[in-house]
Amino acid sequence: MRVVFGNARRAGLGLFAFALAAICPSSAAFAQDGASFDSYMRTLSAEARREGVSQRTIDAVVPTLTYNPRVVELDRGQPGGAPGSSAIPPFAPYKARHVDASRISRGRNAYQRVRPTLYRISEQTGVPTQVMVAIWGHETNYGAVRGDFDLARSLASLAYEGRRRALFSGEFIAVLKAMDRGIPRSRLVGSWAGATGHPQFLPSVYLRLAVDGDGDGVADIWSSEADALASIANYFVFSGWRSGEPWGVPVRVPGGFNRSELTTRMVSPRCPRVFERHSQWRTMAEWRALGITPQGRTLGDNVMASLIEPDGPGQTAYLLTGNYRVILDYNCSNFYALSVGLLADEIAR
Repeated sequence: MRVVFGNARRAGLGLFAFALAAICPSSAAFAQDGASFDSYMRTLSAEARREGVSQRTIDAVVPTLTYNPRVVELDRGQPGGAPGSSAIPPFAPYKARHVDASRISRGRNAYQRVRPTLYRISEQTGVPTQVMVAIWGHETNYGAVRGDFDLARSLASLAYEGRRRALFSGEFIAVLKAMDRGIPRSRLVGSWAGATGHPQFLPSVYLRLAVDGDGDGVADIWSSEADALASIANYFVFSGWRSGEPWGVPVRVPGGFNRSELTTRMVSPRCPRVFERHSQWRTMAEWRALGITPQGRTLGDNVMASLIEPDGPGQTAYLLTGNYRVILDYNCSNFYALSVGLLADEIAR
């Protein structure tokens, strides 16, 4: 469900965030025919050997691979391929699809079914139970939709295509390393972009952050819900989740509010279109003094938060804490992160 976007601590960030990052086409892309694909695979095999992948695994996988044009087509069709390439749509339709009655109901049922496991993991990590479930619900609809693309073939094809070769070649090698650890290739299936298991981890993220949540000595994010939920929580701990702090709160912005004085001056090293929509940071006391009124629960006076108005002035806005940024680490999309937070709130009701 990680990709390097700027600093070493964030080396696994954004399971699908790379689709929104700036894309630089590679001039070294190979012509897409069988001979050149095979030639590239020999190059990639040599790189895998240098990184410690066994020859046994290379020999078992690489000769079976063929180029998959479908995954390349899907990759090229992702939004955010170039800065300013498209207008940002309203949030409300996305919210209606992702925080709908069915997903809320399924989330509450899943929560009740694994509640003792959730409580134990939350006590150990500080990550709220409902946030783990909301991530699970967004990524795979609580395990129901996990994808059936062969990761080795998909990632080899995307690496060969060349647009984001460094990313996808690294993930292909991570698949081989997972096989060296004993994970069968039949289990290493998932999305066209390489995400796998209940939490949709990228292979490199699985290698670094998947944990054993049920005590059997294996980090199995494919068939163990306990392992999947514990691994989601571990991801959040690694990304800096602060225990006891909500992700944010819905707020009402008064008419005539002066937004120009709060425009952020910071430029994010990753996903700049995502972060440029946030205001400057202020304490909750300062937001209240500006007339920003929380709807429902509130935050302590000293909590720092930034403002986002995903549907523009006059519609529901949100004050976002540092923990919202942790959700963005999982998937660098404001719509995704807002929906995870709102779904978590509904599940917890």
